[in-house]
Amino acid sequence: MSLESQMIDLQTRLAFQDDTIQALNDVVVEQGRVIDRLQLQMAELIKRYEDMVGQYGSEGEEAPPPHY
Repeated sequence: MSLESQMIDLQTRLAFQDDTIQALNDVVVEQGRVIDRLQLQMAELIKRYEDMVGQYGSEGEEAPPPHY
């Protein structure tokens, strides 16, 4: 294999690697956005849960059923 063909092969591989790295980076960025959105949703759910528990009392303070 000549030096020129080896250089062409290396340049081709580098171009494919650059494309792959960019594609992987795009996926990582999108996953970061999804994680951020899920964290915000989780915080909102926790807040709603705590508000509901505050309104209705905790499970340990539940009154006995009326038939007792």
